[in-house]
Amino acid sequence: MAATPHPVIEKAIREGVRCMLMRGGTSKGAYFLAEDLPEDPALRDELLLRIMGTPDPRQIDGIGGATTLTSKVAIVSRSATPDADVDYLFLQLGVEEPTVSDKQNCGNILAGIGPFAVERGLVPAGQETTRVRIRMVNSGSLATATFPTPGGVVEYRGDTAISGVPGTAAAVDLEFADTEGSVTGSLLPTGNVRDVIDGVEVTCIDNGMPVVVARASDFGLTGYESPEELAADEALRERIQSLRLQAGKLMGLGDVSAASVPKTTLVAPPRAGGIISTRTFIPLKPHTAIGVLGAVTVATALLMEDAVGHELAVLPEPGTPLKVEHPTGTFEVGVELDTSATPPRVRRSSLVRTARKLFDGIVYARGW
Repeated sequence: MAATPHPVIEKAIREGVRCMLMRGGTSKGAYFLAEDLPEDPALRDELLLRIMGTPDPRQIDGIGGATTLTSKVAIVSRSATPDADVDYLFLQLGVEEPTVSDKQNCGNILAGIGPFAVERGLVPAGQETTRVRIRMVNSGSLATATFPTPGGVVEYRGDTAISGVPGTAAAVDLEFADTEGSVTGSLLPTGNVRDVIDGVEVTCIDNGMPVVVARASDFGLTGYESPEELAADEALRERIQSLRLQAGKLMGLGDVSAASVPKTTLVAPPRAGGIISTRTFIPLKPHTAIGVLGAVTVATALLMEDAVGHELAVLPEPGTPLKVEHPTGTFEVGVELDTSATPPRVRRSSLVRTARKLFDGIVYARGW
């Protein structure tokens, strides 16, 4: 018989926990107020694993969607800092393994934070639009979300389409400050624009997300393979793992064998009107698209003349949105980079996402 749960867990099993399930960008996650979860991180993580249904490849006994893109949690509270309205802690939960990681941000889940803050009464809604200043606790970086609130009510309907999400929804404009080196402490955490790992040239970069950029051709790939084809290539999986383990140490992240960062993005010449074609691994599973801050970080790398992939990129005039191609479409981001500085400095990063409230209610934790 299973051990008796901690009283806090037992209460969540019997009485449930207030939760809002939201789609944020191309991800889906469970959004909680910090006050509704245990303060102790170990108890909190145990509770969230029970709620999500981890560990189980199907997450059949929880609300997770059996992929890393739908096994995500946002924890939100009023911010004590004067330059932010709310604090947002992102947690990436494993699917098959009982892991909970706070080592990265998630820009997709970020898209739902502003609307959630208004829905929960943390921030008053404007009569036309609302602007919410968000401190991303994982990195200490700041983001500002602007979205429609006609009549003081969050409007999720709209005419903005994003790749990877059917239909349209209201736009959530996101602007980032201080994302440069937000996880590793430096835009180029190895100190180099290019490094060589296992005989492969890479650019290790962090503009909100630690990413290892490499040419797909250096892995014997076209760069246009489907996620399913990439997932079936066991030899590729082993090479990606070796690459990221070594890159993690070079980037100051230490042993990343159990971490979801750094991400690895393989690049190839664009073929759908974008600046580059990408295939991303999180950390070893091929992404069906590309993450928000991953796209920002890859685009930042391509603006550097000596970075891996720059020679493959088709760059527009300065100030024009940068369209990053991925397996299910494209992702537009804005990056202003001062390449005259040494090392280069990020002036501004921005993008447009959408979000939607899926349900609001009580979720009950798994009892075993």
